[in-house]
Amino acid sequence: MPRMHALELLPDDAGRDVVRRDWQALRDAGLPSQLDHRGETNSPHVTVVAAPALRAEDEQRAVELVAALLPVQVRPAGVALLGGARVSLVRLVDVPDALVRAVLDLRGSVPDVQHAGWLPHVTLARRMDRADVPAALEAVGHEDAVLTLASLRRWDPEAGIVTTL
Repeated sequence: MPRMHALELLPDDAGRDVVRRDWQALRDAGLPSQLDHRGETNSPHVTVVAAPALRAEDEQRAVELVAALLPVQVRPAGVALLGGARVSLVRLVDVPDALVRAVLDLRGSVPDVQHAGWLPHVTLARRMDRADVPAALEAVGHEDAVLTLASLRRWDPEAGIVTTL
């Protein structure tokens, strides 16, 4: 399976701190955490689109449609599990309708997007055993927060770089 190129929304410093507290709480509980991902580019984010390749026109449309709406406040809306035998633990994010429309418009023009539709979320942990889910939910709690999504970046896995758009 090819590595996916991505366009991602990043929170401001305060929002990164909120997400990183969850990552640290999972690690402190001895559970998988995104803190375990040691890549230089690992940062809290909301993926807008992932595809085997992104074109220059995809980046330009993302700037026109999505980046033009930034900064935007969003609210974590609950915790969800994605996957099968091993799961990703994520915080779903409520986003304004204008951002949903812009993202869906963008996604409709990008060839070979990884998933249909858009489920905005911030990943807290990957490859978690289902048996660890109750402890993970206890660790991250249900604290209310507001995140400000402040920037848009492009992830190029082949070059191993991110570019702020």
